[in-house]
Amino acid sequence: MGSGSGGTVPVIAGNRNGVKGGNGHRSAVAPMPRLEGAVVVAEPPGDGPGYWAGAPSAVLADGVYYLAYRLRRPIGKGRGFATVVARSEDGERFEPLLVVDKDEFGAESLERPALAIAPDGGWRLYMSCATPGTLHWRVDVLEAANPAGFDPARRRTVLPGNEATAVKDPVIVWAGGRWHLWASCHPLAVPADADQMVTAYATSADGLDWSWHGTALTGRQGSWDARGVRITSVLLNGYRSVAYYDGRASAAENFEERTGLAAGTGPGAFRQMDRQPLGSPHGAGGLRYLSMVRLPDGGHRLYYEATRQDGAHELRTEYLALST
Repeated sequence: MGSGSGGTVPVIAGNRNGVKGGNGHRSAVAPMPRLEGAVVVAEPPGDGPGYWAGAPSAVLADGVYYLAYRLRRPIGKGRGFATVVARSEDGERFEPLLVVDKDEFGAESLERPALAIAPDGGWRLYMSCATPGTLHWRVDVLEAANPAGFDPARRRTVLPGNEATAVKDPVIVWAGGRWHLWASCHPLAVPADADQMVTAYATSADGLDWSWHGTALTGRQGSWDARGVRITSVLLNGYRSVAYYDGRASAAENFEERTGLAAGTGPGAFRQMDRQPLGSPHGAGGLRYLSMVRLPDGGHRLYYEATRQDGAHELRTEYLALST
């Protein structure tokens, strides 16, 4: 395969007080949204189904919050037309730094971005790009000295996917001297099955050339996540790691996934926890793409996309204090 393959892409055949391990000790603190009192960070670009603001990726650096998120219109009216990079002093009121358009990537649509800081202090913005006229997705990366400096003209494809598999919606973490990545992978052989998804795991020395290590999480037959799973945020803590993930039971629930939790036996292997998923009380019930930021005071700030009453999706945030 070409640049960024590093191996073969896999071919696809609420506890509010945090998650605890079986011995009663915390495996990792993974609070779920409470929903009441959430603050709207970004409104969708229109009213009604198909208009979305969401798919967030959040970073806290030197006391400042940075957020990348996607704006979308319905199919036929632009789909995922832009990605916004913004900053905030309080985590709730954001000032846009940069807006990049799908046409700058030669993409039919943009989906979830991933914002990350490299060990040398540089910034990365990983972009999920739909190949026009196909069901294929790839991931490009932009590099800059600061979050306002990303230039789409300098993009590089790092996760090209292949004829059998689309790759998108990466979650990227630097830890233990290397980069870790969890990406949503979709089968392309049968168009009617292309909404199915599993999460694959990869690592990299530089965050650019990746080596795949197989499937990290897959759906469960007969469960609420049978049709597909997508890891959206990972708390690495060795064999006590925890991941937030999106899931859906059927193709009809595409775009309206709910959020669950999975426990890790290592960064490349997660298993669903036996608890009910969390969804929005409005519309079709979507609550997805949860991105969690750990705070210096021990609390957490959550960002997620949720369905509102008219069927549009808005980007929300919540602050959750450390549980006692």
